Amino acid sequence: MSKASSNESISICNIVRDDAEHYWPFRLEALKNHPEAFGASFEISVQIPMTEVQERIHNEPDDYILGAYAQDGSLAGMMGFKREYGLKLRHKGMIWGVYVSPAYRGLGVASRLLQEVLERGRQLEGLKQINLCVVTTNGSAKRLYEQAGFETYGIEKNALEVYGQGYDEAHMTYFYTKQ
Repeated sequence: MSKASSNESISICNIVRDDAEHYWPFRLEALKNHPEAFGASFEISVQIPMTEVQERIHNEPDDYILGAYAQDGSLAGMMGFKREYGLKLRHKGMIWGVYVSPAYRGLGVASRLLQEVLERGRQLEGLKQINLCVVTTNGSAKRLYEQAGFETYGIEKNALEVYGQGYDEAHMTYFYTKQ
């Protein structure tokens, strides 16, 4: 299947607990192959029992993991969203755990996931902004977020340290405007 035709057959939907057996190896792949991009580590995550993985998967309007599924049912990408819980924080949400399989990069999969999260956020009463962090060395991801309207509000030096190497993170936010 060519890359162009594979993108046309991508479907976006929530990852549910019954998908844990497919989701978790994909998440571990992301952590193993790109340790600089995630706060979680492969070394610790690989030890998490499947029952705990299932408990971590939520399917709520304000707490979910989106999956980009290829025609064969395999995961091509993922993006998590979680709304803050506190009374003074509920106006904010957070994107986390973004990953696209190498075979599907450059095809707009991450953009489709991001647009879905932003659209769902518009439907959440009182949600005014979505925050995320992206390692500054990931230029394509940073550009994707900027093109979608995210703004950098700070850089955290040495936010992550992987095998003795420090990585800076850009803290970015997207503000919903009144329409």
